[in-house]
Amino acid sequence: MQRPWLNYHHLLYFKVIAMEGGIANAAKKLRLGQPTLSTQMKQFEETLGHILFDRTKRQMQLTDAGRLVLGYASEIFKLGDEMIDSLFDQHSTTKIQVQIGAIDTVPKHMTLRIFHKAQEAYDCVVSITEGHGDELLRELRAHRIDLVVSNYPPPIGSASGFYAKSIAKMQIVICGGSKFANLKRGFPESLNGQPFIFPTLQSKLRHDLEHYLKLREIHVQTKAEVQDISLQKLMGTHGDGLIAIPLPAAEELIASKELSLIGPLQDIHEELWLVAAQRRIQNPVAAAIMKDFKL
Repeated sequence: MQRPWLNYHHLLYFKVIAMEGGIANAAKKLRLGQPTLSTQMKQFEETLGHILFDRTKRQMQLTDAGRLVLGYASEIFKLGDEMIDSLFDQHSTTKIQVQIGAIDTVPKHMTLRIFHKAQEAYDCVVSITEGHGDELLRELRAHRIDLVVSNYPPPIGSASGFYAKSIAKMQIVICGGSKFANLKRGFPESLNGQPFIFPTLQSKLRHDLEHYLKLREIHVQTKAEVQDISLQKLMGTHGDGLIAIPLPAAEELIASKELSLIGPLQDIHEELWLVAAQRRIQNPVAAAIMKDFKL
């Protein structure tokens, strides 16, 4: 079968329909008749061999193939705009944009360092979205996000189509408010019977902690299960319970004496990863971070 040529007019029409939410609004914006635009879109779908819109619902919605095409279309036309700016206005203030997804259990200061790396690499605008791992990886695969910061690599079953790079391995430590400072003596057995603010069950760290405590026959009280590490630290400083977090995330609070370092957990670390999707047109900022960033 002969490979089809891409009609960029059709690609533009598709992008406008997707962004405007339907044929009627897109036709007004493009100054085309609705029947003409509808015919052009059917021709585009026939050329690609994929249905791009689900027309069975009240409002046109993108199919999986449509979401994939929209990601590419957005990159293609964004690069086209940058080319025109470069050719006709050497002093243009248009900046490259990069979309970064951060899993909500990743320490905020780590995301901040990646933001600073992006700013060093290019004069760019950085958009940061937090969310669950599966959700962010779906957005990455659909090319609506350029890079994901995660505390685990892509699952083996979904690894195809992704690049993953380990950027840090951080020691996990037990911390608590000043009233828990005496637990340094006799650690880790001193943890027996103490209240804990645990990560949620979705976290790999939660399972590592439970395994660590079980091996040493240490029984603790579960006071809360919290996914967000910032909230864990806040509850820790308020004395609500002990927390297990990466040492770099706790250093500032330890230095200010808002948290006491009780002790390190031997052989328990949290690894951070950068994950990018394989794509023909790479975002230059994301590519620079993926290539050079390491803690």
